[in-house]
Amino acid sequence: MKEIATGQASGKIILMGEHAVVYGEPAIAMPFSAAQVTAVIRRSQTDQLDSAYYTGPLAQVPQALNNLKELLYMLRQDFSAPPLLCTITSTIPAERGMGSSAAVAVAVTRAFLAWQQVEETPAGLLHYVNTSEKIAHGNPSGIDAAATSGREPIFFERDKPFSAFPLNLEGCLIVADTGVKGKTRDTVRDVASLLKTNPRQAQAAIHQLGTLTRQAREAISANQPRLLGLLMNEAHTLLQKLSVSDPMLDQLVQVARHNGAMGAKLTGGGRGGCMIALAPDARSAASIAKQLEDTGAAATWIQRLGCPPAVPVSL
Repeated sequence: MKEIATGQASGKIILMGEHAVVYGEPAIAMPFSAAQVTAVIRRSQTDQLDSAYYTGPLAQVPQALNNLKELLYMLRQDFSAPPLLCTITSTIPAERGMGSSAAVAVAVTRAFLAWQQVEETPAGLLHYVNTSEKIAHGNPSGIDAAATSGREPIFFERDKPFSAFPLNLEGCLIVADTGVKGKTRDTVRDVASLLKTNPRQAQAAIHQLGTLTRQAREAISANQPRLLGLLMNEAHTLLQKLSVSDPMLDQLVQVARHNGAMGAKLTGGGRGGCMIALAPDARSAASIAKQLEDTGAAATWIQRLGCPPAVPVSL
């Protein structure tokens, strides 16, 4: 056992296919390393947690952190480990569709395994992370766990295995936080209602979102960032038709496009949360990010794309 150990995990974004994936169409999720979680574990007299949301005995964490408490207890039991102090720092905003809870679980599990000097395996890591996610969310898809622990985009469809593929794309991805918690339950419910009241339009939009997602995978694989940008723009228009955008998201999307983005759209559940924009280079991305913040974005992050693996950009 080490004296102290560290684990990290990335955030994640849905690049294409949100909402349509509920109805059998594909979606693409991506690790987003510009926003990260770091967990540090060391031995302690009693189990303790130190985080921005709560600091104190692990047994007394608030209900919202129950998944983290149970994860740490399960790890301790499985590896017969002594009491510990777990310190968590994060730049991933909660409830914005960026995989915050899964990223915390990934970072904590990695830190614990490193502390116990146990080799990390993908299957072992995902076992613990998905267990934590089930406590937090009931019946998660597993995509947040896979994306926050991986390094490549993931193409996924309901009831099918995830498929990672290379990120062979030049440019920079900007994420902007509206500062408002996403309303995923409301938007999922309203899309379902739209399918009943206006089935032809809603079904056409959902099918077209699936087509755009398949085309986006090809654009990423063939290093066609401008094509991907056009596909993102089309996707946002369709998501507007499905009533999952809102005025703030639409405004940030327009600001990004008017300031040089090749494409921009909402990401995740919608009506709050985040939007994403694709820029040709780091200089353009920094300029777009500033304009988004000047327009009212609560925070922005920039990640340079391409191979070798994507890296964050310092402003």
